Amino acid sequence: MSELTIWTLDWVPEGPRGFVRDLRLRWACEEAGLAYAVRTIPFDGRETNHLAQQPFGQVPFLEDGGLEMFESGAGLLHLARKSDRLMPRDPAGEAATVQWTIAALNSIEMVTVPWWFLEISGAKNDGLTGWMGTRLGHMERVLGEQEWLAAGRFTVADLLMADVLRVAKVRSFGDRPATEAYVARVTDRPAFKKARADQLAHFEAADRKRAGPRSS
Repeated sequence: MSELTIWTLDWVPEGPRGFVRDLRLRWACEEAGLAYAVRTIPFDGRETNHLAQQPFGQVPFLEDGGLEMFESGAGLLHLARKSDRLMPRDPAGEAATVQWTIAALNSIEMVTVPWWFLEISGAKNDGLTGWMGTRLGHMERVLGEQEWLAAGRFTVADLLMADVLRVAKVRSFGDRPATEAYVARVTDRPAFKKARADQLAHFEAADRKRAGPRSS
């Protein structure tokens, strides 16, 4: 079996750590028991230094033998096809998993990310706050009625949805006890804890490397 390689940045500032999206792919591999390696591209020049692999200059991108792909959602669905721990093999379970995976990206993250960016930048939100409140309200209703999004168990859809919803500002936006319990439950999984710890350790090691040897 070919080795999976997850590409990320060699370093990022403290703020994004624990949220850089290579964590999604690390987490999926940990859940599925898939062996993987992590390789890096330089943070400096990141906008243009890997456009052949990622046309928007972002991370992560994934290699699987001779196959290469970008976008974390695409990588997650690729990994899910390798393990029924991430996606059931029956047609109904697979369809439900795929639809909720896409929903996490298209219906939730496409609202929460620009809202979060405008919040931290202090810019006018142009109605995004109300839109996000509506979307999160729908998710609160869904999560109040069911423990998992698809197939009655944890799937890659839960991995992605929880990763979108765990952003601190999003979690603190309104009173949504079912959503909060869901995020806490999913991120309490050992695979998430290991993936997050490994990512943090990766960037902490980069801090030491960038600092260089201390003078005596």
